[in-house]
Amino acid sequence: MLSKQVRLKPLSVTCRSLATALGAGVPIIRTFDMASRKTTDPRLASALADITARLKSGEDTATAMRAQDGRFPDLMIEMVQIAEQTGAMPEVLRSLADHYDNTVRLRKDFIGQITMPVIQLLAAIFIVAGLIWLLGMIASSQGTEPLDVLGWGLTGTSGAVKWLTSWALGIASLFLLYKVMTASLSGKAAVHKALMRVPVVGYCMQSFAIARFSWAFHLTQSAGMPIEDSLDASLRATSNGAFVASSNRVIGDVMEGDTLTEALMHTDLFPEEFINIVDVAETSGTVPEALDRLSPQFEDQARRSLRALASALGWAVWAGVAAVIIFIIFSVALWYVGMLNDALNQI
Repeated sequence: MLSKQVRLKPLSVTCRSLATALGAGVPIIRTFDMASRKTTDPRLASALADITARLKSGEDTATAMRAQDGRFPDLMIEMVQIAEQTGAMPEVLRSLADHYDNTVRLRKDFIGQITMPVIQLLAAIFIVAGLIWLLGMIASSQGTEPLDVLGWGLTGTSGAVKWLTSWALGIASLFLLYKVMTASLSGKAAVHKALMRVPVVGYCMQSFAIARFSWAFHLTQSAGMPIEDSLDASLRATSNGAFVASSNRVIGDVMEGDTLTEALMHTDLFPEEFINIVDVAETSGTVPEALDRLSPQFEDQARRSLRALASALGWAVWAGVAAVIIFIIFSVALWYVGMLNDALNQI
């Protein structure tokens, strides 16, 4: 379940360093040797050192990268292979560096957007736990029955611990369930298709996937990759199970004579606007260039939908917290009213 791939940030730095050195005419073996000593990532340094040794023994770069036990993304290996055949290694590595920089930036944006809602949720969980514990302590000191504010039998220290434990187990269970279900391509496709039907979430996922597809298709086509390999690499570059699982169908349709527009339309994954642009570009023979121009636009859409998603999550958390607080206030009020009625009946 744990990824073996190196982190994208050091990979981006290394790609840019390799591109600069190779563009300046430094021999490839020396370039990889310098990169292995320059990077601060131990896993990447080990992989680059092994690649250097394999290059010295006569292997080509792509083969040496494939031998690194999945430490490098498939797209990078395939692009390096094409770059070796076309002599465009510096340009390809520089484009890959831009791609990984952009991916890291998008991840930071996502984390930054959801941080506050997550903090709000955690604060609410611990506040409720503290209230359960405090009411239990008050009741214990007064020798009275503790107030069960949630109505779930959670009171005192044990109740607070059970409340926190249930949340921890619930979150861990959801995380493990997601990992298990997305361990296979079919499971990942099913989960991602389901998520893409969720308002806001689905639009965000679709925009990110199309932006990556557009970038990868432009890069692979510009490097001279055959159309079937280009489509496969581009769809896998989306990191979206629904798009990746459609690869065989798209390639099959194109190989059987369908246009790219028709093949992409059959997946039901691309919006009508995108399909229309591809159709026009295909007529003029400028699909890679058109998708290269579209990629930043879809990234902007993804960022906007990401902000909307974070805002919706924030409001949902606040609404949940408000509902719990109101429920607790009424529970405490009714508890005191009951105590007053009991006291009056005893007079």
